[in-house]
Amino acid sequence: MWAAKWPDEARNNQVFNHPTWHYINFPYQPGSSSNSITREIPGEENIIFAFQKNLDIIQSNATNSEKAVAICWLFHLVGDVHQPLHTTKLITNEYKEPEGDRGGTRFYIRVNPDGQTISLHKFWDDLILGSENFQTVRNTATKIRADYQRSKLPELRETQFNNWAKLESFNIAKQKAYLNGKLSGSSDKNDGKPLPPNYAATAKPIAERRMSLAGYRLADVLNKLFGR
Repeated sequence: MWAAKWPDEARNNQVFNHPTWHYINFPYQPGSSSNSITREIPGEENIIFAFQKNLDIIQSNATNSEKAVAICWLFHLVGDVHQPLHTTKLITNEYKEPEGDRGGTRFYIRVNPDGQTISLHKFWDDLILGSENFQTVRNTATKIRADYQRSKLPELRETQFNNWAKLESFNIAKQKAYLNGKLSGSSDKNDGKPLPPNYAATAKPIAERRMSLAGYRLADVLNKLFGR
């Protein structure tokens, strides 16, 4: 748990902080003929670049301390890439190029009409856990593992990290997070738009499934790396 969190905890460290490693912003422009095309920018230090870089470090003659840092990043990146809003930016008249809504971080909503304004990104980040208590995290993980067994997850046949971003998370972001461009949000961080009544109930099992896939896939990556 703490190893996976470490790249976020290191954001204030100039040596270890890599802010662009946490995401890749494939543009989604509702109504555009190009909104299903996921193109990487050559040389961009995004989440796909970061995964391969840290994989290479672990498989190299790097020092043990360098490999330890790289393992923490692998834990974190596999989790991040399964959060749909770590793979896209919404482009509209309100959220213009080049930044768009920055993965939902500037797309403001309210879970309830009288609730607090938060970003859509934070909503999806917090769908599973709102606690850092170890026992709470463990109990939640145990329940999710029981509900989403390997045999129930045909997606596990896909083993390529870039496809977890391009073929899975990006499409979920479009279809389920942004509701194919129909979700209403605000660019005013003090006045978010209320989510549709059934939005949270629909989103939670999607998030649970993504978390399950991330866990199984991380285990598979580590087993492959360390020969089990």
